[in-house]
Amino acid sequence: MNRVTSIAQKLTPGIVVAACCFIISGCIYDVPITAKATRKIDARLLGNWTSKDGKDKMKVVKLDDSNYIVSCDGDLYRAYHSDVADTPFVSVQKLESDKPQYAYWTWKLSDDGTLSLRNVSDKVVPDDTKNTASVQKLLKKNLQNPALFGDVLQMTKDK
Repeated sequence: MNRVTSIAQKLTPGIVVAACCFIISGCIYDVPITAKATRKIDARLLGNWTSKDGKDKMKVVKLDDSNYIVSCDGDLYRAYHSDVADTPFVSVQKLESDKPQYAYWTWKLSDDGTLSLRNVSDKVVPDDTKNTASVQKLLKKNLQNPALFGDVLQMTKDK
């Protein structure tokens, strides 16, 4: 297994939390990071998840080989991997909306199973960015900018 694949497998669970945190983020975009998934789903994400403080719960199921459906507080989301410049991002789409609405997140899964998630800031990637090419360009340009991401949110998978 190559290094990129190994890292990607450890980081994939961020997609779960990203969906649940969609509304909390406040950063709502009209376009996804990538038009389609950049890799297939990871079975480790399927199931139930709880925030470290126990307040947020969500369920993740497989829609198809590249998409997840996430249920959180009665809302439904489609989530998929949108990696940019070897950095694991996820595009999360609210399904019950009159027009497409997306949130952008990155994540890291630690060896102990703690998932650390950070949303993309609309101060660095403005929410009026109108196409995926512009979103990707801004993400690449700002990967080392600490202002690109919000606070860390942590979750664990239920056993």
